[in-house]
Amino acid sequence: QGQLVEAGGGLVQAGGSLRLSCAASGPFFGGYNMAWFRQASGKEREFVAAFSSVSSTRYADSVKGRFTISRDNAKNTVYTVYLQMSSLKPEDTAVYYCAASSGSSYINTSPTSYGAWGQGTQVTVSS
Repeated sequence: QGQLVEAGGGLVQAGGSLRLSCAASGPFFGGYNMAWFRQASGKEREFVAAFSSVSSTRYADSVKGRFTISRDNAKNTVYTVYLQMSSLKPEDTAVYYCAASSGSSYINTSPTSYGAWGQGTQVTVSS
């Protein structure tokens, strides 16, 4: 059974930066699509960014040019996906979740397409 564990959230001022990480253990390397979603209080979970199993990337329009998704190679069966967030805005405040889906060259932006989720990490951007 694989596991996704996020870290790196916190409180930051508008215009600042944060880097989130998602440690993916078990089968979550190689042939899976890995994504970041976020959910603000009272709102639906929304797509932020993702890697496909063929290394293409996709970003939500709201974060293009400010957020970057990356990953490193598996070490001791743990594979880490990062979300570098810059020029943060108060509207980026949300719980950020790491998610995994079956590998595909197509990156689905619907949360219902992702079967594995981390516990989430809170990001708060103050104005």
